[in-house]
Amino acid sequence: MKHISLSTHWTLIILRDLLNGKNRFSEFLDSPERITTNVLTDRLVLMEETGLVNKIPYQLRPKRFEYELTEKGLGLLPLLQEMCRWANHFMSETWTALSSFMNRKI
Repeated sequence: MKHISLSTHWTLIILRDLLNGKNRFSEFLDSPERITTNVLTDRLVLMEETGLVNKIPYQLRPKRFEYELTEKGLGLLPLLQEMCRWANHFMSETWTALSSFMNRKI
């Protein structure tokens, strides 16, 4: 089984976006961090191969997909929430997560 590093900047951003309701390729590209298409494609493929996301077709021509977190992917929510709490406490310039993200339960 393949493994994915959760320490990569882009993986964490994609997880954040999925948890906040984004699920289409174009929506991920609209994030303020400005991920490139090739990096986004690579990360989504790895996340699918490692069982963090499912890829679901929503249009056949041209082929277009939505992505959703699997149970394994959703299981990362408490870890990501705690990382946000830690960063907000110890790193003054850190982005503050939305309360809907911080209060979400799985």
